[in-house]
Amino acid sequence: MRIVSFPLVAAVPALLAACGTVLSVRVPDVPAALRPPVDQVVYLEAFATGVQIYECSYKSDSTYEWAFKAPEASLTTRSGQSLGKHYAGPTWESADGSTVVGVVKAKDPGPTSSAIPWLLLEAKTHSGTGVLSGARSIQRVATSGGLPPSEVCGPSTLHKVARVPYTASYYFYR
Repeated sequence: MRIVSFPLVAAVPALLAACGTVLSVRVPDVPAALRPPVDQVVYLEAFATGVQIYECSYKSDSTYEWAFKAPEASLTTRSGQSLGKHYAGPTWESADGSTVVGVVKAKDPGPTSSAIPWLLLEAKTHSGTGVLSGARSIQRVATSGGLPPSEVCGPSTLHKVARVPYTASYYFYR
């Protein structure tokens, strides 16, 4: 892992007390396909704890599947301070109100088959002028859990919603 330093952004209320200090973000060691463009640098690390939401759905080929609907997670710093939330879009929203919506550019199964894949996402849209307004790429790594339910999805469970716990680390690049 390489270490990159960045100044804290005063716009994030949870980090106001630390304004002016420098934090080190350890850039994760990832497969080449999950690396952002070389002109981008990491500036924010967020730890997600939440659920991946699935719904038992009927497919056009007359089969059933647990279809992914959305993530729902809280985002914190390494020390546990609240940074914001993560939800459908996929969208990341900072405590300062800024948001970034991403689109998947690359996927890797990650080191374990018992967790959702690792991702590289590209920023599609932004709102606000806070900490997430400059994000150009987002990595999802160090995932745990979040896979579709092992329960059978069929006629008796059609439209059932399952909320599967997961954790992940997100790295934001500008």
